[in-house]
Amino acid sequence: MNLMIAKSAGFCFGVKRAVNMVYEEAGKNEVPVYTYGPIIHNEEVVADLMEKGVKVISDTEELKTLPRGKIVIRSHGISRKEYDEMEACGYDVLDATCPFVLKIHKLVAEYSAQGYTVVIAGDARHPEVRGILGWVDGQKAYTVMTPEEMEQLPIPKDEKVCMVAQTTFNYNKFQELVEIIKKKGYDIIVLDTICNATEERQKETRFIAGQSEAMIVIGDRHSSNTQKLYEISKKECANTYYIQTSKDMDYRQIKSINNVGITAGASTPNYIIEEVSKNVRNEL
Repeated sequence: MNLMIAKSAGFCFGVKRAVNMVYEEAGKNEVPVYTYGPIIHNEEVVADLMEKGVKVISDTEELKTLPRGKIVIRSHGISRKEYDEMEACGYDVLDATCPFVLKIHKLVAEYSAQGYTVVIAGDARHPEVRGILGWVDGQKAYTVMTPEEMEQLPIPKDEKVCMVAQTTFNYNKFQELVEIIKKKGYDIIVLDTICNATEERQKETRFIAGQSEAMIVIGDRHSSNTQKLYEISKKECANTYYIQTSKDMDYRQIKSINNVGITAGASTPNYIIEEVSKNVRNEL
C-alpha cells in the first residue's frame, strides 16, 4: 500500500504572501481592513479572516460609503481603473497581487501601447483575466480557452499580436493554442506567462495520477488552478476525487485501493492537506 503526496501541493509563493499580508494587517487592529474580492479562492481562509474583522469588498462603489482604512488587493490583481479609484477614495492601498500577475500587467500595457492586439489564453470570467484586460492600453484584446475560439479570432492578418496566458492556464493547452495562432501568419510575440509553480504542479499531478489507482485533488471549487489539476488528473486516473476539505471525502471508497495520490491547489492550506493525508493513511 502506497500514498504519494505532491511536493508542490498547497500555498504557492504569491498566495502565501497575500494571505500573510492580510493576517498581519488584521492583527494590528489599527484601522478597518478590507480585501478587494476574496484574497484567494479558498472559503476556509476567507471565512477565518472575516472572523478576524476583515471585510470583503466586491465593487469600488462600496468604498465610498465605508469607514476609511486599509484595502488589500487580492493575489489575482485588478485593473488600472480600479486601482486609481481606490486611491481616489482615500484608502491606504496594499498590493498583494502575485508578482507573476503583475508581470503580465506590465507586458500587456507595454505591447498594447506599441499597437499590438492582445490575446489572453484564459477564462474571461476569472478575476485574474479581468484584471489583465484592465491594463490593455488603447487596443483590442481577446480571451481564448479552446482551439475553436482561437480559430475564430476576428483579427485582421496585418495586425501585430501579443499573446500571453493566465498564470494558472494548462501548459499543454497553451502550447496547442500557440501552434494554432502561429499558423495564421500574424506578426506575433508569444510570452509564456504561466507561472513556474503552476507548470511544476501540473507536471507532478500528471505523474502521480499516472501511478495511482485513486487520486484526491484538494482545493476550492472556484480555484482555477485546482480545476486544471482535476482535469489533468482525471485524464490519467479515472478514479479522481475533487474535494475542498476532508469532510467532503468518503474514505471508504479507497479502502481496498493500494496506490493513492494526493495533490492540492495553490490556495489550499497545509492543515487541510495534512488532515486528508492522515485519513487516507488510516484507510490504507
